[in-house]
Amino acid sequence: MVAVMTRIGVAAAVAVAGLWAAGAQADTIRIATEGAYKPYNFKDAAGNLVGFEIDLAAELCTRMEAECEIVEQAWDGIIPSLIAKKYDAIMAGMSIKASREEVISFSRYYVNTPITFAVLSDSALVGTESAMEAITLGEVSAEEQAVIDAMKGVLNGLTVGVQTSTTHEAFMTEFMPEIDLKSYDTMDNMILDLEAGRIDAGYTSMTYLRPILEQGDDIAVIGPKMTGGPLGRGVAVGLRQEDTELRDRFNAAIDTMIADGTLSAMATEWFGTDISPTE
Repeated sequence: MVAVMTRIGVAAAVAVAGLWAAGAQADTIRIATEGAYKPYNFKDAAGNLVGFEIDLAAELCTRMEAECEIVEQAWDGIIPSLIAKKYDAIMAGMSIKASREEVISFSRYYVNTPITFAVLSDSALVGTESAMEAITLGEVSAEEQAVIDAMKGVLNGLTVGVQTSTTHEAFMTEFMPEIDLKSYDTMDNMILDLEAGRIDAGYTSMTYLRPILEQGDDIAVIGPKMTGGPLGRGVAVGLRQEDTELRDRFNAAIDTMIADGTLSAMATEWFGTDISPTE
């Protein structure tokens, strides 16, 4: 225990001790993920689930001294299946959002990422300028609203793709209801339609787009980077509302990862930048 206290501090060590005590009481924790949201969670060439959240789940379970099982679940049924007790937790790039908190609860967030528009690199939209590089949607200022209105003008008459039942879809519905919207079961299918010219733009996270942008020059991003408001308050573990003890265990494990720098290193490894909490 002395080594732990030296490495991450007394407060975090107390949290770890609590996790050890609770771990003996726990059965296997079943964690659902989508398996189609790179680099959060996806399948490698052999069909194995890999990604940031797969590594994160393994580390959290180690710290909770829990036996964990990762299960694959399609996005559109992921919350109903949690409520139906088909598994115990969700780690699938899911953002904390008020409407979701009406039916499930969340751990503290473990990463937060901006959302933006993606277009083909030969699109006439490439080069679209924005008066602001970043927008926080919690309380939209007049200047921020002007930037959003300008983007609506740019996208007027075009079709924008989003993944169904996501915060991305919620943003478009709330802030750009005039824009023709096409919803997809996965982000990958949205990008395939963008590349095929069946939609004009996609609205998704920079963390999802980063590896696509690094692989080639077919896709470009336009407009401001957005966070907050309908886009949620960061990505977290989703849990049933009554499972308060399990939520506390996840929170304590995440806290220790923040305290000793493990979460920062893991986020940087998978996303190319540190989008983890600082405290």
